[in-house]
Amino acid sequence: MAMAPCGIQPTENLANRDSSRHRESTTRRDLRAITSDGIAQSVMVGLGETWLPAFALALGMGEMVSGLMATVPMLAGSVLQLISPSGVRWCGSLRRWVVLCAVVQSVSFVPLVIAASLGSISVVGLFVVATIYWGAGLGTGAAWNAWVEMLVPGRVRPKFFAWRTRLAQLGVLAGLIGGGLILEYGRASGAELWAYGAIFVVAGLARLWSSRLLASQSEPAQSPSLAVQTVVAASQRTSQGRVSQGRLMVYLLGMQGAVFIAGPFFNAWMLNYLQMTYVEFVILIAASFAAKAVVLPQLGTLARTWGASRLLWLGAIGIVPLPAMWLVSNHLGWLLFVQILGGAAWAAHELAMLLLFFDSIPRQDRTRVLSLYNFANAASMCVGTAIGAVALQYLGENAETYLLLFAASSAARLLPLVQLVGLPQRVATSVPLTLRLLAVRPSAGSFERPVFGVSESANSETMESANSSV
Repeated sequence: MAMAPCGIQPTENLANRDSSRHRESTTRRDLRAITSDGIAQSVMVGLGETWLPAFALALGMGEMVSGLMATVPMLAGSVLQLISPSGVRWCGSLRRWVVLCAVVQSVSFVPLVIAASLGSISVVGLFVVATIYWGAGLGTGAAWNAWVEMLVPGRVRPKFFAWRTRLAQLGVLAGLIGGGLILEYGRASGAELWAYGAIFVVAGLARLWSSRLLASQSEPAQSPSLAVQTVVAASQRTSQGRVSQGRLMVYLLGMQGAVFIAGPFFNAWMLNYLQMTYVEFVILIAASFAAKAVVLPQLGTLARTWGASRLLWLGAIGIVPLPAMWLVSNHLGWLLFVQILGGAAWAAHELAMLLLFFDSIPRQDRTRVLSLYNFANAASMCVGTAIGAVALQYLGENAETYLLLFAASSAARLLPLVQLVGLPQRVATSVPLTLRLLAVRPSAGSFERPVFGVSESANSETMESANSSV
């Protein structure tokens, strides 16, 4: 073989080096865009849908409508997410489908801005807008998971998503605090609805920028299509011989129903009956959210040494008395303590549930089972909300009814605990649980969904480094 002249690289080596540099440059660009997208989407969460129940109150729609606004659109949206496989096929690409959903979600804020400027919108109209928001948001989940797994190299996924999640949490806090300050200024100046319009404009623009960042990311030529198999069939297959998984699902659905007997009505209780300012309202929500974020890494270590099942017991017992604790005092200091305690309890509960699901569901079925879980979870929330709404309808929208709902919710949370008795103890090993933030609530801190594909690519990572991602 002829040797290349001294100082001259073979053409093949130069081509390979240029190709490698191009791939590295593309990867760095994608990682920056994925991080920025997470921040923008989180700002939207803090400024946008989080405030819809309060917006319903500001429009004079009543406390029952405000409570239903927190759950019914989520249920309808979880039904719409089931068309994702067909949507990906129609678009011919994971990226095009995700970008389309993100654009639709950003546009869903336009009717809210118009409603805020006009001072009115029909109840049905508001529910339709919220349903489109949730349907578009949940519709991106499975496709985005499959897409981002191809873009982020396996060796850096845990640390990359750890950093992204921290920035996303800061984005949510920034949105919450900014929204609260704008609304408080609007209320003080007699322009409360205009203030809602302003935060919805920023939320929509944040999601629109997020869609631009999504569109800028690359997509491999051979993109995996989402499985078309029904979630019901997948659930049946994965649940065969897994009694503990079935008990976990029964427990979770029962607990969510009990929680939402009172959960959706905390907005009205805080803003209408306790006459909180928007700043006080945000402080309490942010306290729960921040407590949840702070304790999760420590809980991850505890799950590894103590076991996910015991951690679930700890979280479950912790969330049982939370609504009843609001009966003790209306002092802001006491409620701040309750919210911090609640954030920590919910963190333990949700981390344990995710670890147990990861342990019992095969990787290839997680996306489909997550779709079923989203629907069943939203349905149980709606059942609990309906119980609370019926109580408000027939007992009256007064302080006594709210206190009754809080007590009933705590009592009802005891019943699902039966499903946890005798649950096999499992010690978590190396499951990095990276989460996507979907919403923030006064009674639960936040709603998240796991990002699949992180744990499978980092089997050598320890639980400590993995749990830094949440």
